[in-house]
Amino acid sequence: MQLSRRALLSVLPASALFTAAQSARARAVGAGAARATGRDVSGDHARLVANTVAALAGTADSNSRTEVAPRLTAVRETARARLAAMDAAPTGALFKGLPLGESDTNLTTSFQYLYEIALATVTPGPAQTPAPAPSAKPTGGAPQTGSADHKADHQTDHQADRKVDHQADRKRVIDGLARLYDDYYGDQSKGYYGNWFNWEIGISSHITRILVLLKDDLAAYRPELTATCVASMDAYLRNGKGGDVDLDSRFHTGANLADITTNRMLQGAVLNDEARVTKALADQLTVLARIDPYHLDHQVTDGFYADGSYLQHGSVAYTGSYGKGLLTRVVQTVKILEGTAYVRDDSMVVAVRDWVRDGFAPLIFEGWMMEIVKGRGVSRTVTGYADTAAVVEAVVDLSGYAAGDEAAALKGYVRFVRQTSHGSLSADSFTSPVSIARYADIVADASLPASDLRAPAYTAAFNAMDRTVHRRPGWAFALARSSSRVSAYEYMSGENLMPWFQGAGAHYLYLAGQDQSLSYGVDYYTVLAPSRLAGVTAPVETRRTVPELYGTQWYDNPEAGFTSSSESQNAFVYFPRGTNSVSGGAVLGSYGAAALVQADDAAYAAKQAGALPDDFVAYQGARATKSWFMLDDEVVVLAAGIRDPAGRAVTTTLDSRIADPSDDVSVHGEPRRGGSLPGDGTAHPVWLRYVNATRSTAVGYVFLKATAGVRPTVTLETVTRGRRLVRQANPDTSVTKQVFSVQVEQPPSSPSVAMAYALVPNASARRLRGYAHGPLKVLANTVGVQAVVHAGLGLTAANTFTRGSHRAGRLSMEGPASVILRRSPDGTTTVAVSDPTMERNTVSVTVLGPALRVRSADAGVRVRRVSGGTRLDVTTHHAYGRSFTAVLDDRSGAGAGPATGPVSPAAP
Repeated sequence: MQLSRRALLSVLPASALFTAAQSARARAVGAGAARATGRDVSGDHARLVANTVAALAGTADSNSRTEVAPRLTAVRETARARLAAMDAAPTGALFKGLPLGESDTNLTTSFQYLYEIALATVTPGPAQTPAPAPSAKPTGGAPQTGSADHKADHQTDHQADRKVDHQADRKRVIDGLARLYDDYYGDQSKGYYGNWFNWEIGISSHITRILVLLKDDLAAYRPELTATCVASMDAYLRNGKGGDVDLDSRFHTGANLADITTNRMLQGAVLNDEARVTKALADQLTVLARIDPYHLDHQVTDGFYADGSYLQHGSVAYTGSYGKGLLTRVVQTVKILEGTAYVRDDSMVVAVRDWVRDGFAPLIFEGWMMEIVKGRGVSRTVTGYADTAAVVEAVVDLSGYAAGDEAAALKGYVRFVRQTSHGSLSADSFTSPVSIARYADIVADASLPASDLRAPAYTAAFNAMDRTVHRRPGWAFALARSSSRVSAYEYMSGENLMPWFQGAGAHYLYLAGQDQSLSYGVDYYTVLAPSRLAGVTAPVETRRTVPELYGTQWYDNPEAGFTSSSESQNAFVYFPRGTNSVSGGAVLGSYGAAALVQADDAAYAAKQAGALPDDFVAYQGARATKSWFMLDDEVVVLAAGIRDPAGRAVTTTLDSRIADPSDDVSVHGEPRRGGSLPGDGTAHPVWLRYVNATRSTAVGYVFLKATAGVRPTVTLETVTRGRRLVRQANPDTSVTKQVFSVQVEQPPSSPSVAMAYALVPNASARRLRGYAHGPLKVLANTVGVQAVVHAGLGLTAANTFTRGSHRAGRLSMEGPASVILRRSPDGTTTVAVSDPTMERNTVSVTVLGPALRVRSADAGVRVRRVSGGTRLDVTTHHAYGRSFTAVLDDRSGAGAGPATGPVSPAAP
């Protein structure tokens, strides 16, 4: 469901429409509009506060559940630790270990600690007196079912080292809030150092939650403090306009916008400020609209796209981090608005449900969030299972607001993720006790079938963020590309220190039944050299990280426009885009094709053009033209034009895998006549097979075409490195892994080479031997066209990269294109076409042979008979990588004349 701005505004009450449409109008106007309707907005504000307290602290019902007990224990123990740190704080700090005055991170953490204390004082539990009831009861509380036998678990609450006095602790929180405001936050001339996020979002989130949780205490004890803090939070919105959100600001987009507007909604509720609430809600609702790259609102590219892609920072593939945050925040909005007049239909629920199905489900494999959409987050010690837990919590809550089959599907997906996960997927990490109780009910409901939201076998082409996911029972393949539209990598804040090749065709092959943290996650990046990531072609050279180059976490040169959060820093240091336009691919049914022309990133191009300072360091990339054809049992990879423009040595890594040092890992294969096997170093095999007998896993590598000068090098070595190598804030924990790699090494100044191979997950030796007799055949592998045929599937797939005519098997293509053709036993031929450049108005493809008639065709596809075959002219203008499909038939009147499918502009 795609929502226009008008449709979005329809979910607001009539009293808010004027405020939403006229976002720059004064606060008094919005409040006047609300009063004109005669609606008592104070009731809605009280409901917002009560719902938020319930979401954060739980309710008496939810907190009586056995399953919630660990969360309540964690809340209490955290608060005790924070109070102890407050008791031991030296001069110049509110908490021990967090000196204040120069560190924005320490200031943000100090506010966080106050919030964590406040949360414990209002969290209901059987061993403590519940918090004073808000003036309005929360809606949508935890289910009533479940055992309350855990009460004894909490009887030690008052036997702890530190006695709990909630009233006194609330006053300590308020006093601490006042002290931080007076000494370190309130003076605008001294604040806003360090990271802008802390001042506009991080600190404000903690303060706002405190104001909500302790609303009545603040009114009784320090009644002026709430408005004073809100005024300062407004003033710190320096990337906004007039102390409010600015939808034209590059800082107020996507997940960041959702965070800011949620804070402002809650601030409006505690201040009884209707204009603030309705304006913030109207601003937040804009994130629900799918991004149309050809008609950008406020020039914003951050958000979800029609193909399920999610971008943040304008060009970073970020579903697994910022996208996750946006999902969480919008579902939170659904929860806190329940029972109010602000939402009258299920538009928010429907939009977010589509995000889950199209954007998140393909990226979660057996409970693990894939690396390709985590940006700099791949360098953190948080696992893919923890990332997924946040998504699961959101889906759990969302299921409570969906109806009928939709609710059942969401609950079934929660059960599916839990049942298929091979890592820890615990509800203890959930934010809300209410969500934990709901999750427990879903898990306990045996009448709900566990079911994925997608089919077992499919290809998801996230072309708007240069990502592809190919799913099959038993394995999943994830591919990361880059282009002039999408960043080659993301580094920031000392995170992901060596990111250079993560968007250069890096792939991840996930095998079913495994704990993925043993194969991927932070340890994968720690023990692998950055140029040896699976799938990457890279020059052989030593590169230095940003802190090594400049002595800081960014390139600091204000005179040249480089500050910690400047646009130049973003474009050339943090997340530079590529310079190639060819990066995309087609999907036909469950099969996929992807194409990439590898080139320099934007930083090197700008440096060569003389646009960057002399002391700015940029690195040149290698060159390659690559295709991935994703089928039922294998992923076929073709690469041509592999070379280095500077004459450096080049390494192309066909695959890399890691294993625990104690795992029984071996590699064997079959040599070509006169060749050798891996034990001799440089191999000349027909196929190789990697086996981890301890984990019962195997991956096969089939070399489809012998090429002069191309001999894989196979290595299996034990590597020990520290996790701080990839992220400055990581603990300096040493990691030891066995590292297996298959790569092709080209010496300096060598001519360009080509190679063709297949990755075969879970392959037996017998199956690998079978490739000698088919069914795969390489039709072409040049920098102009790459194509394969799979006889068993009746499938031909081709990518073309240059202007002019290209022929491969039954296909003739004009200019750059991605095409898949499949002939079915019933005599039909289905063709899928995509523009991998996203720049062409029309892509033309001819199916050679007898003329075919059209049985069906997507809008935008014209089919006609031409000499020698059947021509498809596909209108790809403004399609943004979408695949167009036509079904052709060679029976009963195929030669009866021209056949034309529907013709209309293609929607993105």
